[in-house]
Amino acid sequence: MHIRYGYNIEIVCQQELPLITLLDVHPSRRHDLLTPGDMAVTSLRNPALRIEATQHIDPFGNICRRITAPPGGIALRADGIVQDSGVADPINTAAGEVPPSRLPDEALIYLLGSRYCETDKLSAQAWSLFGHIPAGWQRVQAIVDFVHNHLTFGYHFARSTRTAAEAFEERIGVCRDFAHLAVALCRCVNVPARYCNGYLGDIGVPRDPAPMDFNAWFEVFLGGRWYTFDARHNMPRIGRVVIARGRDATDVAMISSFGPHVLQRFEVTTEEVDEPQVEIAVRTPANVRPMAHATV
Repeated sequence: MHIRYGYNIEIVCQQELPLITLLDVHPSRRHDLLTPGDMAVTSLRNPALRIEATQHIDPFGNICRRITAPPGGIALRADGIVQDSGVADPINTAAGEVPPSRLPDEALIYLLGSRYCETDKLSAQAWSLFGHIPAGWQRVQAIVDFVHNHLTFGYHFARSTRTAAEAFEERIGVCRDFAHLAVALCRCVNVPARYCNGYLGDIGVPRDPAPMDFNAWFEVFLGGRWYTFDARHNMPRIGRVVIARGRDATDVAMISSFGPHVLQRFEVTTEEVDEPQVEIAVRTPANVRPMAHATV
């Protein structure tokens, strides 16, 4: 299966604006890229002017780019093709829990609380709700089922400061809130869980009429490897293309900016190439206002 992916993002600023982006396909999927789809950065005032974007790998293994937008702003664009197996997220009901004493060193950080996943506030609820369920895949799936049914999804519920504990109380959210709450509950019962974002097109499912967007899901460490779970959709999906992994959304913000700006345009494309091409929908945020030191 071949999947076309990409984005078209425009950021307007009145003065130089330093940025850090996490928009490149994750290194673990780079070998699947048939066309690289590398980021092109141009000036909005002078589209012929290419802007330098230096690249580095962050502590979680994600590809970051550092950019300084000139006065007037920049356009960030990518358009690539990735080869995918076409196989849905794997299910292994026999995958067992690995005790904390036997976890690999690199998994230990994903047992700890983080900015959006307050294990200290949710531990009692987690053990009360899931402590009686057999450890391993069955317990993780119970957590996913609970979050899927406990929260009501809606784009109008988006709030960048909402934490897992707040989502638990408010019972609303977007995909990042579903992921944060599930991650926090898994960590509370000693299952390492990490937050993921990336591309997830409507492949093998009815098309969502809403404009395309990046998606959030999570991975847990069971039986000696990482498995994908998705509390929002709560079903195996085809064609996930991961961009970044981390403790929570703090670590994988798509764009971190250090100064006032306006997000003028935001388009995301994820579609199977063999299907008829569809017009890319444009999502322009309502009531856009300048932001300082903002993360998207």
